[in-house]
Amino acid sequence: MIRINLLPHREERRKARRQQFYVLLGLVCVLAAVIWFLGFSLINREITVQSEKNEFLKREIASLDKEIDEIKKIQEQTNALLARKRVIEALQANRTEIVHLFNELAKQVPEGIYLRSIAQAGPKITISGYAQSNARITTLMNNLDESPLLEQSTLIETKAEVVNNRRLNAFSISTVITRQTAAQGKKK
Repeated sequence: MIRINLLPHREERRKARRQQFYVLLGLVCVLAAVIWFLGFSLINREITVQSEKNEFLKREIASLDKEIDEIKKIQEQTNALLARKRVIEALQANRTEIVHLFNELAKQVPEGIYLRSIAQAGPKITISGYAQSNARITTLMNNLDESPLLEQSTLIETKAEVVNNRRLNAFSISTVITRQTAAQGKKK
């Protein structure tokens, strides 16, 4: 019987398998490194692209904030101009009011009344002066109430005073001027 020694053959096969295993292990490691490098590069590229997008958005937001500030300034200027326009329109509508007031006072003040001062605060007018008697003060108040320009006459105070050796009644009256609109002014 022939005896064959298979030990060296098995030993060679084991060596070949071990060598094949190490080669495959090296290829797997190289392949894993390549995949890791590609994944790392891809993620870094995405991060860079997203950072660029974020920077672009920040620049656009900053420019839009500037535009919003400019719009707010323009709105403030517009509101200021509109307020001025309203004041001018109100002055324009009531520009002849003082002339009408003095004209009406000249018509309505009876004899024996001497006006000392006239003060206006908005539509309220305070008239103070001297009268020869309380009856003349009453006549003045009635005349002011019947006037188309004045209404709600109220006696604030009356007191006796001596002026230039004459006994007179000092008085103070408040009344309200009626605001005329542009349509009323055109009808007259």
